[in-house]
Order: sequence, then structure tokens, then C-alpha cells
Amino acid sequence: MKSTGIIRNIDSLGRFVLPKELRLAFGITVDTPLEIFTEDDTILLRKYRPAGCCDLCGEVTADTVVYRGKHICAACRRELASL
Repeated sequence: MKSTGIIRNIDSLGRFVLPKELRLAFGITVDTPLEIFTEDDTILLRKYRPAGCCDLCGEVTADTVVYRGKHICAACRRELASL
């Protein structure tokens, strides 16, 4: 795990602000769902992506394939092929 050197406090409701630099770097917007994982004394946040979700359009289909680490549905593959 890589340290960012950023420290945030938790408010009285248990919230903290995810720094803008991290939100931009990971493509996190106000509508982005996050998964929360724990392991020993570590809390991990990860963008939630349902199984079969296309990384380009967000559609959930059974025909996604992985290309260079990205999940791409058939419709997006056809569109990319026509470029």
C-alpha cells in the first residue's frame, strides 16, 4: 500500500472528506458507489463495480471481456472497432 501523506479527521457523525486529488485521480464523483473492506487494522475503499459491468459505458452485461485491464461490453467493442 502506498501512503499519500494526507491526514483527515473524522467528524462527530463519522464522516471524512476524501481529498479532491484522490477523487480526480480515481474518477470518483458524487454518484460513485464505494465498497468498504477491512483487513486486520486496515480499512480499504474501492470503487464498486458489479460483475459484468463495462468500464466504458457502465452497462451490466454477460458479454464483457477484459482488455488491458478494462472490462468492455460487446456494444463498446463494436463502437471502438468502427473508429
